[in-house]
Amino acid sequence: MGDDGVQANTRRIEESVVTDFSDRMSYGGYLELPTLLSAQRPLSDPEHHDELLFIVQHQTTELWLKLVLHELTDACARLRADDLGHALKNIARVKHVQKTLAEQWSVLATLTPSEYAEFRGVLGNSSGFQSWQYRAVEFTLGNKNAAMLKVFEADPQAHQMVAEALAQPSLYDEFLRYLARHGYPVPAAVLERDVTTAWTFDAELVPVFATIYADTEQHWAAYETCEELVDLEDNFQLWRFRHLKTVERIIGLKPGTGGSSGAPFLRRALELTFFPELYAVRTAL
Repeated sequence: MGDDGVQANTRRIEESVVTDFSDRMSYGGYLELPTLLSAQRPLSDPEHHDELLFIVQHQTTELWLKLVLHELTDACARLRADDLGHALKNIARVKHVQKTLAEQWSVLATLTPSEYAEFRGVLGNSSGFQSWQYRAVEFTLGNKNAAMLKVFEADPQAHQMVAEALAQPSLYDEFLRYLARHGYPVPAAVLERDVTTAWTFDAELVPVFATIYADTEQHWAAYETCEELVDLEDNFQLWRFRHLKTVERIIGLKPGTGGSSGAPFLRRALELTFFPELYAVRTAL
């Protein structure tokens, strides 16, 4: 037997390892695995092999979106409390989740057009467009659209979540308010704007960011936050692009199950922006 307790390619279980869970919290109990793992219920009949991939892909995406929303909501609260350090920690975690979400498209891309066609019909009109968590994340980042609320009217709980995200200041709103409280000349109109509307480019903000970028040492905290926000937008756009290319790869130019035009509709999402002044300032420097 080796020093590591391995013999015949079998690892010895140490005596201190807990094996009796008759009255203890277990891994499966803590994570509620019986509930979680019973939530994948393919509808194709006979069940098509690849439908499980499709379900798991979207369910794991929703779990990650739950964490993203959790972190962004806390980041907004931290900014309101002038706790920039913790807000940046939240954003750093979101960035890692975004990378995972973008890479996850490569798994779904293993689904071929002929495989998807075998069970696409059972989806009915269900579509990722109806993800209320995705919409709440998008709203929390500032890309708001009140017309989207109609999609969730049949589900009061989902409707409430999206409506609350619409009504709250976005992460960008909170950052601009933070800057104003710390002496930066953010225009009053920006601070008093209707936060239920989508953020649109404001040329008066560009000089504010130009001052920050012109002397990064003096304005390090603000500068670092600006760059973290740029990372968030870059990652989000990469996710949108990977979504588009995966859809094109699997269904080409067919309409989406939710009634959209499909790939053309997704391509227009790439024109949407969260923090346009943080890109414009690069031209102004």
